Amino acid sequence: MLFQLTTKRVLVRGVEREFTLLPHPGAVVIVPEQGGRIALVRQLRPAVDEHLWELPAGTLQPQEDPAVAAARELAEETGLRAASWKLLGQFYPAPGYSTERMHLFLARDLTAGDPNYDEGEDIETVDWFAPSELATMVSDGRIRDAKTIAALYYWHLETRTTPW
Repeated sequence: MLFQLTTKRVLVRGVEREFTLLPHPGAVVIVPEQGGRIALVRQLRPAVDEHLWELPAGTLQPQEDPAVAAARELAEETGLRAASWKLLGQFYPAPGYSTERMHLFLARDLTAGDPNYDEGEDIETVDWFAPSELATMVSDGRIRDAKTIAALYYWHLETRTTPW
């Protein structure tokens, strides 16, 4: 995907200022939950030169409905299909410079299949974690992906599952 920076002029306390923006089509992040456990993917993130634990996620195609994108990304990255979907919320991961809006979905009633990775995607593994494990992974730094941390908090608010 090729990103192109744009500029926007805005009045700030009566003074016109120019801001550099990164337009983004939006994205989805999915919390796949089954039997009280949540699936994470471990994938290479070249920008930080690390494999990170993350929830399945991906960028919207032009004019794509976020619910359709969520189902597509879940299947591509994990092979899972969900019979039950719920929109938990939306958030801006980097509103200081990007227009990206993330749509957060809870996926339940899952069935397994084969993943269909995007070209260039390097997913090392998919694994299931209990809420207590996830909380520990966030606190000890094994989960450092901001969208995953935010999404897990939304999930906690929805389910009131401890230890969150």
